[in-house]
Amino acid sequence: MRTGRGPLFLRRADGWLLPLDVERWCARADPVDLEVLDRCEGAVLDVGCGPGRLVAELAARGRIVLGIDVSEAAVARTLRLGGRSLRRSVFDPLPGEGRWDTVLLMDGNVGIGGDPRALLARVAALLAPGGLLIAETAEADVDERAEVQVVDVTDARTAGSPFPWARIGSAALLRHAGAAGWRAAAQWTSGGRRFVALRSDRDARSSADPPNRTAVISSQRARKPSADCPATAS
Repeated sequence: MRTGRGPLFLRRADGWLLPLDVERWCARADPVDLEVLDRCEGAVLDVGCGPGRLVAELAARGRIVLGIDVSEAAVARTLRLGGRSLRRSVFDPLPGEGRWDTVLLMDGNVGIGGDPRALLARVAALLAPGGLLIAETAEADVDERAEVQVVDVTDARTAGSPFPWARIGSAALLRHAGAAGWRAAAQWTSGGRRFVALRSDRDARSSADPPNRTAVISSQRARKPSADCPATAS
């Protein structure tokens, strides 16, 4: 994240390696990313925002957007790009809970926590009624969980601590979502990447009760920085 270059991989205990596309993540949003961002509605929460290319692009469009990531380097890079970001897990308390219009799980982040149904339940609690989840899924039709480490195969000293992860294809995600009461909104492939859009099963608001975007904006105002939770830009 600090250098914008790989190689980095997720490594399972059995030695299997999943390459991480660090260079693409650290570049500007590409045409496939822009297609996804065009589908976003209202205020957007980017879960596992990485180095912030999507947050920065949405901010440049004048959208209300916040990125969260557990990586200090990722949050710092997002802030340098002009985006708002917090060092948080999606399972931590977050600003604007229950009021976000769109949640993004890009770059395989539907695997966060290693339990897709738990992640779907958490995202449902973050979204406003009838809110939109856009998730990027695995290229293959897989549904697997594993303990993984982030590794640089050129330097064994860089291996991180193991953590739970999941690889989920579109069909598997739709199965999990259906069992949890989500409604499928769309699925598509672009540039060799696969995506699923889902609607929260919570009842949509009536026209007399619009989303409280003012509250979302207020919750993102800058706070005193700390090593654990860098403040968003004001």
